[in-house]
Amino acid sequence: MAEPEKKKNEKASESEAQDKKGKSSKLMPCLIPVVTVALCAGGGFVVGRLFGTRGQAQNVAAAEAPDQTAPALPPINAAATGSSWYYDLEPVVANLNEPGVARYVRIALTLEVGDKLSEKDGAPFLEQRKPLLKNWLTLFVANLTLEDIRGERNLRSVQSQIADTFNQGLFPNAPPCIERVLFKELSIQ
Repeated sequence: MAEPEKKKNEKASESEAQDKKGKSSKLMPCLIPVVTVALCAGGGFVVGRLFGTRGQAQNVAAAEAPDQTAPALPPINAAATGSSWYYDLEPVVANLNEPGVARYVRIALTLEVGDKLSEKDGAPFLEQRKPLLKNWLTLFVANLTLEDIRGERNLRSVQSQIADTFNQGLFPNAPPCIERVLFKELSIQ
C-alpha cells in the first residue's frame, strides 16, 4: 500500500509543478511588453537628455564656466568714429543634425567688430575668448540641419544668430560690438 500512496504523492507534486509552470507561462506574455515599454521609455529619456537642445540656441554666457581669472570687459568707446576692424576665427568642423546621413560642415568666420571696441583692446580679449567662441560655434553648427543652411535667407539668419549670441556672451551689459559675422569658408560634405 505504500507504493500507491507514493505514486499519488508524485503525481500531486508533478501537477503542482505544472500548475506553477502554467502560471509563469501565462505571466510571461504580459511581462515581455511591460519590460519592452520600460526599456524604450528609458532609452528615449537618455537620448532626449543627450540631444535635447534642438531648436534652442545655447548662450555663450551659460556655456562659460565661472572663471575667477577671466579678464574684465575691455573699455568700450561710446563715441564711434565709423571704422571697423576684423577678427578671424579658425575653421570649425561639425556633423549636421541629419538622422541617417553622415553630413558635416566646415565653417570659418570673420567677425566685423565696430569702432566701439578698439582693435588694441579688443583683439587680445577676443583671442583669450577664442576657445569659448569655437566651442559655441561647434555646438550651434551641430544643431543645424541641411535645410537650415540652404539658401541665402537661411544663411543670413544663421549669421544674425551667431552675431547676437556672441554679443550677448562677450558683452552682456554693453552695446553690441560685433556688427556682422562674415563667412570666410562654408563647405558641406
